Amino acid sequence: MITAANRTSTDAVAGAMPNQVVPPMSPRTRKLLHGPIVPTLLRMAWPNILVMSAQASTGLIETWWVSHLGSDALTGMALVFPGFMMMQMISGGAMGGGIASAIARALGGGRRHDADALVIHAILINVALGLFFSALVLMFGRPLYAALGGRDGSLEAAMLYSNVVFGGTVLVWLSNALASVIRGTGNMFVPAMAICIGVVLLVPLSPALIFGFGPVPAMGIEGGAAAVLLTNALTAAVLGWYILAGRSVVRMRWAGLRWSMLADILRVGAVGSISALQTSLTILLTTALVGAAAGPAGVAGYGTGGRLEYLLIPVAFGFGGPMVALVGTNIGAGQPERALRIALTGGAMAFLLTEIIGIAAAIWPYAWLGLFGHDPQMLEIGYSYLRTVGPAYGFFGLGLSLYFASQGAGRLLWPLLAGLCRMLIAVGGGGLALHLTGSLQWMFGFLALALLVYGATLGYAVHSGVWFRVKAPALRVKPVSPLAAATACAR
Repeated sequence: MITAANRTSTDAVAGAMPNQVVPPMSPRTRKLLHGPIVPTLLRMAWPNILVMSAQASTGLIETWWVSHLGSDALTGMALVFPGFMMMQMISGGAMGGGIASAIARALGGGRRHDADALVIHAILINVALGLFFSALVLMFGRPLYAALGGRDGSLEAAMLYSNVVFGGTVLVWLSNALASVIRGTGNMFVPAMAICIGVVLLVPLSPALIFGFGPVPAMGIEGGAAAVLLTNALTAAVLGWYILAGRSVVRMRWAGLRWSMLADILRVGAVGSISALQTSLTILLTTALVGAAAGPAGVAGYGTGGRLEYLLIPVAFGFGGPMVALVGTNIGAGQPERALRIALTGGAMAFLLTEIIGIAAAIWPYAWLGLFGHDPQMLEIGYSYLRTVGPAYGFFGLGLSLYFASQGAGRLLWPLLAGLCRMLIAVGGGGLALHLTGSLQWMFGFLALALLVYGATLGYAVHSGVWFRVKAPALRVKPVSPLAAATACAR
């Protein structure tokens, strides 16, 4: 069944391009518009959780192997990891969300030709940004890592790893652009499988390049970075073949560069990038505070404990990624009440799973920390972090999943404000507490409070109907009152 909104949009496209036949709506798009919410979310979420867990595990696999090179190498990885994860979050989550949202809204509105044209625009945007950020880190990496607490051997290790991984980071941006294109059609399975194949290959490839194997020389910490780039190149090749072979709902079709297409992606992706930068900047600045107070061992402890927080991103994105497609498609088709029900349902699921992880980490912190080292100071600081911040992880999962849902709606003001509140509380409040008390425990308390405020603020805002208070013509959404939206969610 095609809604009146779909017919109107389709007629408009046909009128604009009379010589072109508008393709019928695919069965996959119909499921996004009319399928039961919870089963649809779960069916779409599990491959997405798998793929994001696989991506996050690349850092863990490397960290585990690099830890065998000594404490300087482990600390160097801790210095580079937040910046690399920021690249992943921006390319796959922020700009990737903008790509998926634009394609989902085009398909939901019956604008199949626009969805096809968006593929080339998505690739161009991500490749250009990948080259820009690569040049930025290559030029200013050393002062950045020094400011975060890198010294002597740990700083040199950070530079060796950073120069390789950021020298080819455009491959990460390209693979995430292609994955986001496919996710925008509601297909979570193919990106999951492609990226998981890359991670499976990383398991033997990383130690082979780090320590050497047969004719392959030992490259040390640089080998780990090279392994990441090789697996991303393979992933991009597989996903590119899938689209070019015509197996995806959307096709790679050249229709000339159009500013409206670029703007459709950037107006969501650019604001989303600010949100991702807030998250990464929070981690970077708090890492600098810990490094100033406790030195390299403190950075290793906080970085190892905080790495578990990055693993929450796959869980939150597991539901958030499908919500970009589900919310965007339903809003494009003029079904805002269903879009809001999807967002709140997915947010509740993400909260539950990430809270379970956080509580488990708080109860058994050494089970995680012991995987990466046995330095007493590292273990002590990591223990303090997980016991204090772990119980607030559920609010991080809630806020992050609703951030992705807001991408689908094309409304990112409240995620931006919630992220700003988190950064101010974590960095400002945590830094002040550390200055006044000299205790990292007090600082970690503010980090937990920041996560609670982040999730609660965004949850309340979305539930109150902020997406629909102002009409957005580009989204073709009619205004819905907060009371009507809340009533619809309850049904």
